[in-house]
Order: sequence, then structure tokens, then C-alpha cells
Amino acid sequence: MTHDRPRTRIQRRNRETILDAALGVFSQYGFRGATLDQIATAAGLSKPNLLYYFPSKEAIHVALLSGLMDTWLDPLRALDANGAPLDEILAYVRRKLLMSRDFPRESRLFANEIIQGAPRIRPALEGELKTLVDEKAALIAGWSAAGRIAPVDPYHLIFSIWALTQHYADFDVQVRAVLGRDRDDPFDEAERYLTSLFTRLLTP
Repeated sequence: MTHDRPRTRIQRRNRETILDAALGVFSQYGFRGATLDQIATAAGLSKPNLLYYFPSKEAIHVALLSGLMDTWLDPLRALDANGAPLDEILAYVRRKLLMSRDFPRESRLFANEIIQGAPRIRPALEGELKTLVDEKAALIAGWSAAGRIAPVDPYHLIFSIWALTQHYADFDVQVRAVLGRDRDDPFDEAERYLTSLFTRLLTP
């Protein structure tokens, strides 16, 4: 589809419908397992109609990942050098946990891409993501060196926050199966646990 002219309202709606349907399909089956037929069916469109908006499965996947990257980086961007260090890090943990609660399909889409070797977003990982993590790691290292938080490797702290929060989206079925049906929403308990864990780890 060419973009020489502004999209009509219907075109914008159809494009959003396709992306939303593709998000569900990709997050469930991964890039390799997903098909254009599945995406078209989920979107309620014919395959030729879908191909009017996106020329290939990869084009849809890239559009989703490109839109996701900003959303993914925003919680870390919000880490404020002028705030109280422990409060800022705990707020980051909460923001990441809320992302797992509110955007589980996006989290699984991102995880699937990474597991496959990040063929479509490696430049963003090595560029925009690395630059931001380097910046925030330097900030955390400064807080640690000044005694405002306990000594900690800033990169591995960030990695551990990713692992402990995104787990609740990427392994949602496992979490809920282990906790049982009488505990439908694990996120309040997870927030209390992670707040306690990181408070103990980081308090000087």
C-alpha cells in the first residue's frame, strides 16, 4: 500500500484492526508459526484485503515491533536522576510489572523475537536500547558509589528487574496454574514481593 495520500478513517481503522489481530497471533504462535491466513481471519478481513495494507507477514511484524519499542523503553526513560534512588528504582519495578499486566501480548511478542535471535530488531537493541541502558546504568552506578543505595552491578540489576517482572506476562499460564484458580490476579502480591525484595537488596 502506498502512503502518498493521507489514510482515510476506514483505512486507519483497518490497519489498526490488522495490527491488533496480528499481535494476538504473533504472541501466541511466534513469527515462524504465524500465517497471513491466521491474521486475516483474526482481523475479519480477506487475505487480499490484508495485503492491500501490508505486503508481507514480516512487514506486519516489523510494524508491531517498531511501535512496541518506544512503549518498552518508556518505563526506563522515566528513571529520574533527581529523585530518591530507591524510590526511583522501585517505581521502575512497578511500571514494568504494570506493563506485564496491561500488555501481556506485547511482552510475549518481544520475548518471541528475542528468542529467535532478534532478526528484525537487533539494530534497535544495539542502538536505542543499549544507549538508554548505558545511561541509566551509569546513573545507578553513581547512586551506588555515593552510598545512596547498596553496592550493585547496575546492568544485572536492570536485567533482574526485566526477568522478574516480564515473567508474569511471558509465563502467565504457568503462574496462574501454580497459584491456583482462587488467586486469579497475581500482580498485587507480585508487587508487594518485588518491592520487599528490591528494598532489601538496595538499602545501604
